[in-house]
Amino acid sequence: MKRVLFAVSVLMVSMLACQMTGFSTSPQPTPVLHIQSTAPALPTAADASEMQTTLEALYQQVLPGVVAIKTGSAEGSGFVFDSEGHVVTNQHVVEGTSEVEVDFASGFKAHGTVIGSDPDGDLAVVKVENAPADQIHPLPIGDSHALKVGEQVVAIGNPFGLNGTMTLGIVSALGRSQVARVAPEGNGSFSTADIIQTDAAINPGNSGGPLFNLKGEVVGINQSIRTDTVNQTTGNAINSGVGFSISINLVKRVVPFLIRDGKYDYPYLGISSTSNLGLTEIEALGLNTYTGAYVTGVTPGGPADKAGLLAGTKPTNIEGLQAGGDIITAIDGQPVTTFDGLLSYLTTNKSPGDTVVLTVLRNGKSMDVTVTLGKRP
Repeated sequence: MKRVLFAVSVLMVSMLACQMTGFSTSPQPTPVLHIQSTAPALPTAADASEMQTTLEALYQQVLPGVVAIKTGSAEGSGFVFDSEGHVVTNQHVVEGTSEVEVDFASGFKAHGTVIGSDPDGDLAVVKVENAPADQIHPLPIGDSHALKVGEQVVAIGNPFGLNGTMTLGIVSALGRSQVARVAPEGNGSFSTADIIQTDAAINPGNSGGPLFNLKGEVVGINQSIRTDTVNQTTGNAINSGVGFSISINLVKRVVPFLIRDGKYDYPYLGISSTSNLGLTEIEALGLNTYTGAYVTGVTPGGPADKAGLLAGTKPTNIEGLQAGGDIITAIDGQPVTTFDGLLSYLTTNKSPGDTVVLTVLRNGKSMDVTVTLGKRP
């Protein structure tokens, strides 16, 4: 049986180069070495004991709400969302089926029906059938906006069919985005935003399982790993310490619609951008300083186009990069430093039909543009 994990494959290349530029026999000033006079206190045995107690208690508290999900051809994880027996998991865990098996930590097993699916955000809801109330343990829901990089987090799930496996790590980064599993018609791609990066071990079978803070609150749904290594025998991606979880704040926005309507419509701005302009690109665009989301493309007839947002049209010395586009520096008064941040704000705060006020730099001048958001096509 296949253990499900959505993997993003990249080629990782590391290179170290040393260069000697010459020698000098003249005396050189002795560099001054500044040493911190007081080192941070190291964790004590009491600290370690307290952490162990915390983790043990957390596991016992939340395990009844973590489930394994089995289809005819795959296994994944999930968690109990509410007292009505709705279980949340990844869409790719249940893709292609409407009926699943849900296995609880107690050993109880139940049939489940997929009642809602969001392929853009990779979320799905399963309704457990005929489960007694004493098996339904909804997990407490946290606030992913309150997470801090470096904060410890715990993943619990079903890697390789090993039910109830717990791993510990930290929040490695916040506000990541990645290419969505569903692409628009024609060229281009959509993005899944507000992603938590973690080094807590996530492996095939963890997909759809909860990521917890140390209070025992669900702060994310484990979805994928980034790796350049695949097991040649099984075809499974091999953990590299770079895992991704869907933020619980996005889950809280999407899941009620999946329960009620079976689907969710994402807000649509209709622009393309990049969160990774390098210095060479910035200089080619003629920008003195750069922070924000540079508009590289505007979809004809889309919300941004109707509002008058501009993409670059002037050729630069870099093929495919055109100067003169708007730079989005704020949305509804909230600073925008990257395109990822803009997407995270839209996906966790806005719906189709809502209006947003974009502050843009155009030809060096700041101006506000009001955009009525559409529905992602």
